[in-house]
Amino acid sequence: MRKVFKAAVFLLTVASALAGTALLLTWRRGLSARTAPGRTETQAARAVREWFLPARYRRLRNPVACSDETLAQARAHWADHCAGCHANNGSGDSALGRTMYPRPPDMRQAATQTQSDGALYYTIDNGVPLTGMPAFGEAGDGDRDTWKLVCFVRHLPRLSAEEEWSMRKLNPRTPDELAEELEEERFLNGGTPEPAPARSQPHVHK
Repeated sequence: MRKVFKAAVFLLTVASALAGTALLLTWRRGLSARTAPGRTETQAARAVREWFLPARYRRLRNPVACSDETLAQARAHWADHCAGCHANNGSGDSALGRTMYPRPPDMRQAATQTQSDGALYYTIDNGVPLTGMPAFGEAGDGDRDTWKLVCFVRHLPRLSAEEEWSMRKLNPRTPDELAEELEEERFLNGGTPEPAPARSQPHVHK
């Protein structure tokens, strides 16, 4: 009972500190996602997430073998679903990532890589409230696609330039980007760009 009380007091203290910090920063700069959270705010938020992680996820190990085939599947999944915010290489340096509050973490660094397999799975599966990270996959502990993503997160510090380049073809594109790529490919293959549609000439009455 005493441990529960101490934990509750700790969480309340951290929550109060976070709220105070957020209010102070908001008063100074206004409501804006253009600046990144400071070091103290980041550490406090990380501590709260750690406290709320269910204990069994701290010990949970990845049941999926991280084979080359698994990594290839996860790499394609990541490029299509995750790279928009996290970038292909997991740095978080993407068009969306640079504008989010808080910023997506550089998942190649120790803050992510030292987490347990279960903690990584839990974050992907449940998302992170009050951030841009949504919940993915099927609820529960058995979503194999999510476990494959855990394999890929572990692989990020060793991601090769060739792997990263291959992922670009799998990133979502707008219709304009697809059209531009088709024109470039046609040109590189010796074709000629399609002529621009002819403009209609105004009718002149004589």
